[in-house]
Amino acid sequence: MQNPTQIKDIDIGNFWKAIGCRAIGAAVVTAQGHAGPAGFLALSTSHLCASPPILMVSVGLDTSASAVIVESGSFAINFLPKDRKDLADSFGGKGPLKGADRFGPGEWNTLATGAPTLKDAVGVLDCRVEECIERHRTLIVLGRLVSYALVTERDPLIFFAGRMD
Repeated sequence: MQNPTQIKDIDIGNFWKAIGCRAIGAAVVTAQGHAGPAGFLALSTSHLCASPPILMVSVGLDTSASAVIVESGSFAINFLPKDRKDLADSFGGKGPLKGADRFGPGEWNTLATGAPTLKDAVGVLDCRVEECIERHRTLIVLGRLVSYALVTERDPLIFFAGRMD
């Protein structure tokens, strides 16, 4: 077995390379504000605890969706199916669509909170904001799960080592 090479010079490129060694489901986090829907590609979603059911997402403070999440007091985590890389790219800032126009390529519903939920998502977690913590130009949002929807027969879109498959 080969020994891994230790890297001590941690810059932003090495940081992304280091955390890219874990496979995660690609998700779009969405919220509904007074001016319309907002969303972003989230590669930092997780559960905090099961009782009560608390999830967390992190979003850059310079992302318009952060203000919409705070304003609305809710958000939805939409886990993308393997065939929706187009949405991952769009909500990740690739391509010509910006803002609410990113919601055009897809069918959207809502669950309990009113946050946009992708109809063909592998799973949707619908949350009410419990707390927001600001750290290093990032907003860590803790939300209580209030409803969810699952479609288990679809394969998820997975992010690993800098690529989505």
